[in-house]
Amino acid sequence: MTTGNGQSQQPISNLEYDFVTVLHNKAEAVKAYDTYIQDAQQANSQPCVELFQKLRQSDMEQAQEIRHHLQQVLQHGKM
Repeated sequence: MTTGNGQSQQPISNLEYDFVTVLHNKAEAVKAYDTYIQDAQQANSQPCVELFQKLRQSDMEQAQEIRHHLQQVLQHGKM
């Protein structure tokens, strides 16, 4: 929905919403990996610990990239 001057009446754009949603999902995944790492440590499975740590690090890096894109979209309306 737009106003007569072409501006959206929505609180955030679809693109902003998409990035916020993806960032939230990544943050939840990073948080969950802490539990998975503990479970692998309790199971005495170092290869699983290392894999979960690697996956956690990857998600953290992706979250940083998503955050950067979100900042750009918030400032400029697009990338």
